[in-house]
Amino acid sequence: MRVKVVKTTERGDVDVEDLRKVIADVGDALAAIMITYPSTHGVYEPHVRKVCAAVHDGGGQVYVDGANLNALVGLARPGRFGADVSHLNLHKTFCIPHGGGGPGVGPIGVAEHLAPFLPNHPAQPTAGPDTGVGPVAGAPWGSASILPISWAYVRLMGVDGLRRATLTAVAAANYVAKRLDEHFPVLYTGPGGHVAHECILDLRPLTKASGISVDDVAKRLADYGFHAPTMSFPVAGTLMVEPTESEDLDEIDRFCDAMIAIRAEVARVESGEWPADDNPLVHAPFTSRSVLVGEWDHAYTREEAAFPAGGRPAKIWPPVRRIDAAHGDRHLVCSCPPLEELAE
Repeated sequence: MRVKVVKTTERGDVDVEDLRKVIADVGDALAAIMITYPSTHGVYEPHVRKVCAAVHDGGGQVYVDGANLNALVGLARPGRFGADVSHLNLHKTFCIPHGGGGPGVGPIGVAEHLAPFLPNHPAQPTAGPDTGVGPVAGAPWGSASILPISWAYVRLMGVDGLRRATLTAVAAANYVAKRLDEHFPVLYTGPGGHVAHECILDLRPLTKASGISVDDVAKRLADYGFHAPTMSFPVAGTLMVEPTESEDLDEIDRFCDAMIAIRAEVARVESGEWPADDNPLVHAPFTSRSVLVGEWDHAYTREEAAFPAGGRPAKIWPPVRRIDAAHGDRHLVCSCPPLEELAE
């Protein structure tokens, strides 16, 4: 199979007209489309049914990745979108954490015509159809350590609680977007200027004007007591913020205050008050040792480095300073003892 890229509009939606052109171009070779709803761009796609219909008309199948049900539960029915397959992730929605590469776990629902092809399991006859493709995991029902957490969460929240969580998550994302837009422009919005469950803060103009990168802002957030949001995904040079419903207003305001304070620090670099190569952003984060031990010959003070305005009242010290990001992943070094040592 080959992947054909479909354009997006300026608002971040799937470009339906370009999709139709791609479908016409590939003809009978059309296999399937995978779309994320809500979009990873942080907006509800108003044309999701048109996208599904266009692919079906061309003879293809539709896979909807519910990457974040946080913006859907109690408000929408994914089965009505027109997809043939819906992946309903549990993370960030039903009390399952997300980060460090996983766990990307959750039920996958299919239309009736695909049911015969679902996985089955030789040790559990009721785990799938007789016509299934065999096991895809050792445990026929999924993770016994993770799934009960979501089950308990759903039972405890109830229908009204789950819907309220969704509304709170969407409200939180829009609150962050509105507070930060004048400092870090929000890249995509839907009709009415609203976002769904997340917003993408565009740092690229700031980087062009000041030289301060998205990496610098992400590392500086550690000095304010925050782990950085998703960086450079789905758009390089941006931060994607997903507050969900689990943070209260005080904590969301504290994050917004920190981002606004960092923007003010960037302005000091832009004005020349702090050199482009010697400022708290490019040297962030700061461990206790880095500000307490040795001489201090920087253009900024120790206090400005370690205790920025708007930081957490009870200081949380980052355990390490900056590493070379992906450099180590791309330049492997063997840490094994030399062969001579083994021979001895």
